[in-house]
Amino acid sequence: MDRRETAALLAYLGRLDPRTIRTDQGEARDQLAQWHELLGDVPMATPYGWDARVAARQHIRTSPYQILPADVVRPWESYRRDRLARHSDPTPSADPDDQVAWTAELVGMRRAVAAGLAEPAQARAITSGREGTDPELETMLERVGSCIPPAARAALAPYRPGRAAREMAIALGEPDALSVRCEWCKAQPGEPCRRRRIGPDDGVRGTAPRATPHPGRIDLAAAQQDQQAQQPAMA
Repeated sequence: MDRRETAALLAYLGRLDPRTIRTDQGEARDQLAQWHELLGDVPMATPYGWDARVAARQHIRTSPYQILPADVVRPWESYRRDRLARHSDPTPSADPDDQVAWTAELVGMRRAVAAGLAEPAQARAITSGREGTDPELETMLERVGSCIPPAARAALAPYRPGRAAREMAIALGEPDALSVRCEWCKAQPGEPCRRRRIGPDDGVRGTAPRATPHPGRIDLAAAQQDQQAQQPAMA
């Protein structure tokens, strides 16, 4: 804010808290110089939510201590940090090969956001909704039953044997062993079983994922599947 805005802010504070009023001309001049020096880079107000008078009034309302320039600067710095935290850099319109222009546009946007001259650019959220899905994509998913075509799934099978074994068991109507916790290796639902790596001194050096679940986990999944199948009949 310029000197006139700083003087207006001090006059406003004097109406709310007479303790800030300086009747001596020299003291008033020194007070204005001090506040202008400390608030020179703090705007009086911005188009997007910042107003130094609101911050000052909040301090006077909630604190018994006489207001200082720092009591306006702190809310302003919090305002800046909050806006930058909510800002996601949009893709600059400058030529990507022009590094100077590209960087300058990014920096300029961040400064405008921090100064309250522009709204933070929000990254588009990824949603799980199916609204607006391409009809051709819907038809393909209904036909293949998965976003991964069968041919691609078969080609990937050697590189993910655990996933392939699980899919094969489900396709054959066998219980999904990974749907339950393994009591042997303590693998959580959805995680593959793990085998221990034993070193030359017979000590455990680590674990590695197994391509097939432990037998006890398969039995537990089968028992759970039978229990679920019996519930409708009992009802």
